[in-house]
Amino acid sequence: MIDDAVLSLRDAAVSVGGRLLWSGVDLSVRPGEFVAVLGPNGVGKSTMIKVLLGTLPAAAGSVTVLGERPGAAGEQIGYLPQRRNFDGSLRIRGVDVVRLGLDGDRWGVPLPFARRFSSGRRIADERVREVIDLVGASAYAHRPIGECSGGEQQRLLIAQALVRRPRLLLLDEPLDSLDLPNQAGIAALIHRICVQEQVAVVMVAHDVNPILSYLNRVVYIVSGGAASGPASEVITTETLTRLYGTPVEVLRAADGRLVVVGGPEAPALHSDRHADHHSHEHGDRHEALR
Repeated sequence: MIDDAVLSLRDAAVSVGGRLLWSGVDLSVRPGEFVAVLGPNGVGKSTMIKVLLGTLPAAAGSVTVLGERPGAAGEQIGYLPQRRNFDGSLRIRGVDVVRLGLDGDRWGVPLPFARRFSSGRRIADERVREVIDLVGASAYAHRPIGECSGGEQQRLLIAQALVRRPRLLLLDEPLDSLDLPNQAGIAALIHRICVQEQVAVVMVAHDVNPILSYLNRVVYIVSGGAASGPASEVITTETLTRLYGTPVEVLRAADGRLVVVGGPEAPALHSDRHADHHSHEHGDRHEALR
């Protein structure tokens, strides 16, 4: 059988400034699969994205992306960095933000003999409309981006990352700073893109709960180590206790959310700002899995 993996990591490790961030990562992602990178702050979740983009070399092991070394297939990768805040007075339209993903490398530079490229521009315009419709942003795409809500802006930025028809989509905390309804909507959108467009998605996340039901696998990173596999096998009392080297218990709250119970330094990713009642009720030892 031909290996159709979009990306593959074998016993991969990464170091920054001589400090080992994580090691022993084994991961294979195929078209249409959705993988989350989880872990506490400062352990190197976003460095996973940098390694896949080719901007940071692996310190050990092997990494291939779209059958090549990282960084060699950039046009086939859609990338959404950590959320940026658009000034409310920014007048650039949402549709123009999406278009930047298609021709941003020549944005503002007039093309000579423009009439010769009119058919190409029509094709580009059609693709921009198509991807805006795909993310459900048609109703507000012609409004200034600064006037759009956080969830609307995030949909337009996802459209920007998709406009070149990537085979791999890398998302760095796309749900951060969104309220719960928008988190749910964006999570469902990403899953639909996976299935409908057969795009492989690797997403760095603080909170696994909004995406838990959609995931094929997770990579859980702690200081120096990692575990990967189905969420049901990785986000467990046994696995997290081994990774953290301290007793950890994984519980399911009444609302279905996963909750980590740990020691003095809670091994959850960070406190859940949308479910403060958990920490108020149970104290610092209980946190939603973020």
